[in-house]
Amino acid sequence: MLRGLTTVTFYADDLTAARRWYTELLGIEPYFEREVEGRPAYIEFRIGDYQHELGFVDSRYAPSDRSDGVGGATIYWHVDDVKAGFERLLSLGASVHQQPIERGPGFVTASVVDPFGNVLGIMYNQHYLDVLGRLRPCRPSPRASLAPGVRPGRHAPPYAFVR
Repeated sequence: MLRGLTTVTFYADDLTAARRWYTELLGIEPYFEREVEGRPAYIEFRIGDYQHELGFVDSRYAPSDRSDGVGGATIYWHVDDVKAGFERLLSLGASVHQQPIERGPGFVTASVVDPFGNVLGIMYNQHYLDVLGRLRPCRPSPRASLAPGVRPGRHAPPYAFVR
């Protein structure tokens, strides 16, 4: 049933600020952006070894039962150096959610709260590296994720931006 990570989505009250912050963190521009009523509604980056999607939705489209506090699942992204990654996130304005912790040989985790209230986890995961080493790297073409007949830059992510 669950076949793999497709998109991790966070919410932000100020999508322009989130775009700026994550562009600085990731060192790349979003590959997709959508405006509604002249305001940013959704931005998306492709990141990592498998070009996973990291998306941000304007909080005006959040589910009505979303609390104002920090919450949700913690998604951990592999990094080669947890301490350095953690310090970089803090230097960019994130706050400590959980200090780096060794969970066992080859497994270290840490997490921060980004300036928009989302928990962002980082992890050194030897198992991830072992699996990655056995697989042939896959770099999808820019059109790989588009539905038939949809042009690049014009496809709509699987969200309905309706109030």
